[in-house]
Amino acid sequence: MKHNKTICFFNSAKAWGGGEKWHLDIAYLLSQKDFKVVLAVLKNTLWESKIQSKHIPYKKFSISNLSFLNLFKIFQIVSFLKTNNVETIIINLSRDLKVAGFASKIAGVENIVYRRGSAIPIKNTFLNRFIFKHIVTNILANSEKTKQTINQNNPNLFPKDKIDVVYNGMDIDTFNNQGVNKIYQSSENEIVIGNIGRIVEQKAQDKLIELALQLKKENLKFKLIIGGEGPLLEELKQQAKTLKVDKNILFTGFVNDVKSFMESLDIFILTSKWEGFGYVIVEAMACKKPVLAFDISSNPEIIDHNNTGYLVKPFDINELKEKVLLIANTKEKREQLGTQAYRRATTKFSIDKTIHDLLSLDFINDCKNEL
Repeated sequence: MKHNKTICFFNSAKAWGGGEKWHLDIAYLLSQKDFKVVLAVLKNTLWESKIQSKHIPYKKFSISNLSFLNLFKIFQIVSFLKTNNVETIIINLSRDLKVAGFASKIAGVENIVYRRGSAIPIKNTFLNRFIFKHIVTNILANSEKTKQTINQNNPNLFPKDKIDVVYNGMDIDTFNNQGVNKIYQSSENEIVIGNIGRIVEQKAQDKLIELALQLKKENLKFKLIIGGEGPLLEELKQQAKTLKVDKNILFTGFVNDVKSFMESLDIFILTSKWEGFGYVIVEAMACKKPVLAFDISSNPEIIDHNNTGYLVKPFDINELKEKVLLIANTKEKREQLGTQAYRRATTKFSIDKTIHDLLSLDFINDCKNEL
């Protein structure tokens, strides 16, 4: 090889989510295309077993919110970056910008890329102004909405021409070739609706409980499946009991087999208050499921209203109920929406398209090793 430049994916997240999946998937796929990649992750997490299954080199670090004050940790990372000849580093968390960003600058890393995965405005603090002026060279946003929020609190925080949008891609063929073991078998004329995600305030699953009450009043025969764990799970279960809809709801806890979860549903509903990119929507669409979601954040970029599902006025439970009833009462409509959802997922949100879009970016393409 004429050169041996490395792309480092730096992510100190403890929990496993969409950003972590993106880092691992993209690192693996680039490694299959003659890129040298390395992962830097947090110790004692799920990362290790997942990385080992992909046979990607990695380094474990102990990182906290205050690690940027620890010169020893910073120079540990500097040494790691220099040893691996890192040309481009892609950083996933804002807290990692403080430590890995500074370390990258010291190490002479040419491209210091912040991958922004949340459609929440960046705070206009002195530290952020310094980081985005002197440290970060590029931003990779996961949706147009996320891109719009970056400079929302400060129009001059970061140059717009240095912000690129690349949607989260999905390996739809591999996903659909998985075996299916449905977690719930519906009875005759029963409609199964579902949601999967962390049980936290952002995901607003309490709106699903309110929806269940409204559907019960309409005498719809249904089962609501809520997958996931989180700090609000017990509160959510109590809400279901209080509203006397607990018999209509199945709480599955953490879901490892998303394919089987989706195949158990007739309709997928996302109730989040915001999303950088609703990857779970694409997973539902890949299973030919119509999707309902509030008309916020990046949801309109994924859902083609009236064609692959419906966008509902934010937090309007009555409108959400009406759309559920519309789909539930017409099997042909469900199938039509599902077919079009699948078509949109495969053409707009495939992993091949994501890789194609990434390879068009100089800070990625410049690292490809030449034989």
